[in-house]
Amino acid sequence: MPSLDHHSLASRLRTMQAELRDALRTHMQAQETTVWSRTVRDDAGDTIFGIDAAVEELLLARCGEWGREQHFTLLAEGLDPAGVTFGRPGLGGPPFRLLVDPIDGTRGLMFDKRSAWCLMGVAPDRGAATRLGDVEVAVMTELPTTRQATSDVLWATPNQRTVGERHDLIRGTNQPLTPVPSQAVTLRHGFATVANFFQGGKELLARLEEAILRRTLGAWNPEKAEVYTDQYICSGGQLAEVALGRDRFVLDVRPLVHRKLGVSSSLACRPYDLVTWRIAAAAGCVVVDPFGAPLDAPLDVTTNVGFACYANERLAAQMIPIVRDEVLRHLG
Repeated sequence: MPSLDHHSLASRLRTMQAELRDALRTHMQAQETTVWSRTVRDDAGDTIFGIDAAVEELLLARCGEWGREQHFTLLAEGLDPAGVTFGRPGLGGPPFRLLVDPIDGTRGLMFDKRSAWCLMGVAPDRGAATRLGDVEVAVMTELPTTRQATSDVLWATPNQRTVGERHDLIRGTNQPLTPVPSQAVTLRHGFATVANFFQGGKELLARLEEAILRRTLGAWNPEKAEVYTDQYICSGGQLAEVALGRDRFVLDVRPLVHRKLGVSSSLACRPYDLVTWRIAAAAGCVVVDPFGAPLDAPLDVTTNVGFACYANERLAAQMIPIVRDEVLRHLG
């Protein structure tokens, strides 16, 4: 099969995301918070809010235009789980699958509380056998609150370091942004988070987090604040925080927690939330599953996925055995 044009794809995705970001920003500045946060659909997947619907319509329109020159399948939160096909077979270059989370971090953004991110990843089309690990091109663009004047953009292609830009949304200018993850080999005086966003399993997650910190840092010193947590309800944003040197460790084991609780169907991190894993990895981070194995899942919109991200290889080498042991002990 012919290889994908990585440069062209990354450029196209950046352009599309910039348009989505700018349209969303205009919409947010013109509407009240109650409009953004209204429930539009609440079906088998995650809840779709007004702010999601506004971006979804533009995404479909731009993919429709792209389909005049290229055959591909779009998979995205809120759309048909089987995907939406654009173009005709044989049109353009080799077919691919485009996995998108138009707004990762909806809940924070719809209350104008914190940035969300637009996530996109492209993998060669292997049909239903396509995997998250097949993603070759990944692009993510920050969706800022109405109070922000800048937006970060990060992207990665095979065999290259992650590239970034910081966009000044007032002046319309861009500056290079080089992601530099922390090189610290300890969590002390840094941010480290076990995802514990929603009701369901909070006690289990808190016990797991305490156990990991106790083994990593030693005994708790009640007179010091030695490690900090950031419950950023945005998996792509969490990866970006580690890649940009702000966080050192993130762990999300909600699927394992729900299984431990006997819940067979639940909402947790999905492949579209992690489709930009390559960006963190190409910046020098270690992105794996909770047990330290390579991160992998079907390239779909329904599978629940756990993950861990470490800022650098030396920190990962120290922590992966601890995290693996404690996850097995608490959730096995």
